Amino acid sequence: MSETVLMETSGRVAMLTLNRPEKLNALNYTTIDRLLSLLNAVETDPAIGAVVLTGAGERAFSAGGDIPEFSESVRKGPDAALRDFVRRGQALTARLEAFSKPVIVAVNGLAFGGGCEITEAAHLAIASDRAEFAKPEINLGMPPTFGGTQRLPRLAGRKRALALLLTGDRFSPQTALEMGLVNAVVPHERLMTEAFALAERILRHSPLAASRIIHAVTRGINTTIAEGLDIEAEQFARMVPTHDLREGLDAWIARREPRYSGM
Repeated sequence: MSETVLMETSGRVAMLTLNRPEKLNALNYTTIDRLLSLLNAVETDPAIGAVVLTGAGERAFSAGGDIPEFSESVRKGPDAALRDFVRRGQALTARLEAFSKPVIVAVNGLAFGGGCEITEAAHLAIASDRAEFAKPEINLGMPPTFGGTQRLPRLAGRKRALALLLTGDRFSPQTALEMGLVNAVVPHERLMTEAFALAERILRHSPLAASRIIHAVTRGINTTIAEGLDIEAEQFARMVPTHDLREGLDAWIARREPRYSGM
């Protein structure tokens, strides 16, 4: 049986690929668990500085949750449905959102339901011009469950998000770009090249600084500005004793390229 998520490395970038193309890379429980396990391994590997996440095949990044599987949990009642499906999916999107290394989603096709929620949670996203998005959970008689009712309004605004959540309508990558769901839309054949190029531009910088930025944004975005400024100051203070900050300052003064160590 093939792995439901593949991993390969290119330099300091780990590429994770959802690998159920025959099911449009639907997120069954095994896929979510394996993706979480791989993220755990990547986070503790000092040789890896960034993640690119995409889907296998030409049709889909991910069409969302595996409906036949989670419907069995629903039939068992609220406790089973929350334990097996909702908390598992929310754990995945929360892990992506707070991951200490930059996560770039390369949306190569359909990003429906849970696939859209992964895109919402990731730090950065690039979409193929063949991508298509939707929040179709209402068509199943349910709300989104992996964070879609919370993250999409924060990205797109309340009214635009509600229009998509309440209709289930599909929307284009250009609309996703206008809403702030993705950072760029590129020709399909250049998707992975552009995703890796973005990762490499980030990896030129201190990995510690990148981690502190992610932490400050993730923690601060839902606080008051005063609380957010305290978080920002705390993250800066944690950089002060590091080699990377001293190296960055010394390199700037000497007009040379910095050599960051991640320490």
